Amino acid sequence: MIEQARHFQAAMEAADPARVIAAAREWIGTPYHDQASIKGIGCDCLGLARGVWRDVVGPEPQRVPPYSRDWGEVGNREVLLSGALRWMLPCPPFQRAPGDLVLFRMRQGAIAKHCGILTSDSRFVHSYERGGVVEAPLTGAWRRRIAFALRFPKEAR
Repeated sequence: MIEQARHFQAAMEAADPARVIAAAREWIGTPYHDQASIKGIGCDCLGLARGVWRDVVGPEPQRVPPYSRDWGEVGNREVLLSGALRWMLPCPPFQRAPGDLVLFRMRQGAIAKHCGILTSDSRFVHSYERGGVVEAPLTGAWRRRIAFALRFPKEAR
């Protein structure tokens, strides 16, 4: 299965970063809503990534199962990463670039449970509970939490 995923990833081309960034910025101002993904109405961080996928790549390739608010606090399986690896192009976090989806570990030793989209070397768009979708500075605290970086594919496979 992993080899098959690598084969598909090798055949994929990355989406235009400018298009990804423009799509992410269209979500700014969308209120936070757990498990939602509707531009202007509500989304969480995963819902933002899903919406940008739909805007840039096309229909979502799989249904996201319901998840609890504490999903990132239980277990040690990298759920967010494993889902993203099925459809996106991984890149080393130190080679991240504008347009990439970055996954954050909110605590050392915890799984990655938050995501955002880089808009420059120093800014990213993300959705969080008290603020909704915003473009924020990629401060040192955020940079230290980046665990993984992935690129949106040019088109759905």
